[in-house]
Amino acid sequence: MKKISIGNKEVIHLVGIGGIGMSGLAHIMKMMGFSVQGSDMNFNKNIENCKKLGIRVFIGHKINNTKKATILVKSSAIKKNNIELVHAIKKKLPIYSRAEMLANIISLKKNILVTGSHGKTTTTSLIAKILSSANLDPTIINGGVINSLKNNAKYGKGNWTIVEADESDGSFLKLPLNYSIVTNIDNEHLDYYKNLKNLENAFINFINKTPPIGKSIICIDDKNIKKIIKKVKIKNFVTYGFDKQADVRISNVLYKKKKTIFDVKIKNTGKKDLVIKKINVNLLGKYNVLNSTGAITICTNLGVSEKLIKKSLKNFSGVQRRMTKIFSQKNREFFDDYAHHPTEIRSVIESIKNISDGRELIVIFQPHRYSRVIKLQKEFTRCFLNTDKVLLCPVYPAGEKKIKKYNNLKFAKQINMHSKSQVIVINYYHDLVRFFKRSLNNNEIVIGMGAGSISQWIRNLKKDL
Repeated sequence: MKKISIGNKEVIHLVGIGGIGMSGLAHIMKMMGFSVQGSDMNFNKNIENCKKLGIRVFIGHKINNTKKATILVKSSAIKKNNIELVHAIKKKLPIYSRAEMLANIISLKKNILVTGSHGKTTTTSLIAKILSSANLDPTIINGGVINSLKNNAKYGKGNWTIVEADESDGSFLKLPLNYSIVTNIDNEHLDYYKNLKNLENAFINFINKTPPIGKSIICIDDKNIKKIIKKVKIKNFVTYGFDKQADVRISNVLYKKKKTIFDVKIKNTGKKDLVIKKINVNLLGKYNVLNSTGAITICTNLGVSEKLIKKSLKNFSGVQRRMTKIFSQKNREFFDDYAHHPTEIRSVIESIKNISDGRELIVIFQPHRYSRVIKLQKEFTRCFLNTDKVLLCPVYPAGEKKIKKYNNLKFAKQINMHSKSQVIVINYYHDLVRFFKRSLNNNEIVIGMGAGSISQWIRNLKKDL
């Protein structure tokens, strides 16, 4: 970890402050007493939260923005030719990545890092809820807005920091840790890793970083994790899942319309196993049972009582864009979810089907990045099984140039063929409104999935239908 010396007179400028990770870092640094400012191309909710804290934010990238800056921190999304970055290099300012700055900030406390291809944000939020309820007042840096905080970050006075550790660019390997959770490993971010083997090796290196007095909490249900465990050198890890070999094993799951109830059995070497019965969490789906169990496993290892864990999970109010109900209208329900990978989409659809009572399910899907759609095209075309209609929106490029071999109409036909769902291509928001005005009955479940404008589109439907 590169050591960073930050004095009280430093002015830290964050390029790309509107990103969820950068805004969380800015929040924590501001609350720690540092002088923080930043810039981004567009105003958003994250920037609004920064401004409420008194952080100065410039809209648009300009040389003048960095006039008072003495340190520059850049988001991984910032290109090498960014005008503020180029100017900082000319001025010979110290320049750090978000991961480098985050590593130094969180090194001041004991850390719990939550990583994996899917489920990081919800698992981080669940741990935060339990430890906050235990009056440990943790610092929280999350990848999504926690409903109870109305923010993705919080500076706590306690000894623990809970961090969603981003594996997308390998930066999670730079972060110091005491405890960690690895939720799963999937074909994701292969634009950076090139292949699954490189991705798996990164997770092996991450788990091997666990110190002797720490623990790595690992979901053994995941086939790729089960494969890499044999290559992990450390022995201080604990497994969880439905698998019979799990140290913390899930059983007796009951899926209800607004909650899930389940039991866990915790192996206790040399003592009687601990069984926690009828855990009640306001989340849907098998994947959220796993997320909850990961949180339970780490909190029991930290000494939190069974009673307090159960109470915390029962009172958990969720995370924005994770099966968030936006509105109801004429017995129709409209949800918003960040699912943008085939595994996530399949899991969300499965969880809705468990409580749908045979109602029609309509998915509005906005693909995220051309490269992801092309690399995982086979998986995408098969992940919409059990839906009645898929409304396919244009790709959200996230800065990528359009790849010529991607064709929205062909993609729609493949989804129709392999997922057996009716697919309608939507080019603009007003097409979506027109379709719903003509085609909705009275009892559909509608869920928007993906990244980009889809979340705002779902919210706009409330006034336009």
